[in-house]
Amino acid sequence: MRILRIFLVLSLLGVLTCGAGAAERGGESARDLGSSPIDVGADRLSADNARNTVTFEGNVVARQGDVTLYADRIEAAYSREAGAIDRIEAVGNVRFVQEGREARSPRATFYNLEQQIVLSGGATLRQGQNTVQGETLTIFLRENRSVVTGGKDGGRVQAVINPKEILETSPK
Repeated sequence: MRILRIFLVLSLLGVLTCGAGAAERGGESARDLGSSPIDVGADRLSADNARNTVTFEGNVVARQGDVTLYADRIEAAYSREAGAIDRIEAVGNVRFVQEGREARSPRATFYNLEQQIVLSGGATLRQGQNTVQGETLTIFLRENRSVVTGGKDGGRVQAVINPKEILETSPK
């Protein structure tokens, strides 16, 4: 029975902290997603061709595949070599949503080509009634895994796990 409980807790942590990663998502693999179009809406846009950046401000919503990023301000850096957006810096009321998971933090960096998101400044990840909190949350979309750290000054990672919810939503 103890082994079953340990397995359930480890399974929950996997569910809580993973992106949709290596599996196909809507006919599109995570590898292909990095080169997919990113649809961005905002109140204002300013472009700096010399720095290869575009800044969106006010009620920003950026979507790529099944991933949606909300923020007060987003700056996208364009890579001429790759011919795509390389990095997105999001600041203020950052919210990342994907397949029933929602992560929040004051700031985030989305590395498009690597399909990696780093939420910092105190991040919270929720899936149903389950939550994980820490100083930094890194989501590796291609690898279907995440890492949560507690902070420099002895901060700890906190998790609330509801085993009943896992049992109800796990495949039979």
